[in-house]
Amino acid sequence: MSKVNVGIIQMSCVADKAANLDKAEQKLREAAKQGAQIVCLQELFTSLYFCDVEDYTNFSLAESIPGPSTDRLGALAGELGVVIIASLFERRAQGLYHNTTAVLDADGAYLGKYRKMHIPDDPAYYEKFYFTPGDLGYRVFKTRFATIGVLPYI
Repeated sequence: MSKVNVGIIQMSCVADKAANLDKAEQKLREAAKQGAQIVCLQELFTSLYFCDVEDYTNFSLAESIPGPSTDRLGALAGELGVVIIASLFERRAQGLYHNTTAVLDADGAYLGKYRKMHIPDDPAYYEKFYFTPGDLGYRVFKTRFATIGVLPYI
């Protein structure tokens, strides 16, 4: 059985999506330099955590998957030779949004996505306002370094 080095990135975010992607790239480079082979970014890392309020303007943060963020992260994964696990706000169609995790292999290939199925809704987390429960089931991805399942963020 071989050893796999996993990196976990938890970072502060700001309202600027581009700045968060830049910071995530910097952190991914640091993790790869330290020997990480599979790196997991925090939930919804491209923005401030917006689910603490019900605000229709936050739907503008959503993007297609695959899309701009997965394209950028895929190129970085290929450059660094690491697997990247990235939670993103997916716009599937007008009025249909998911909390989605994309998996990018160490050659930069987009392997697929997991859409969060358990959507909490309590006084501090209005995720049901934003997200439709996932419909893809629990996915398993064969990456360069390991076969992984993406667990739901709870």
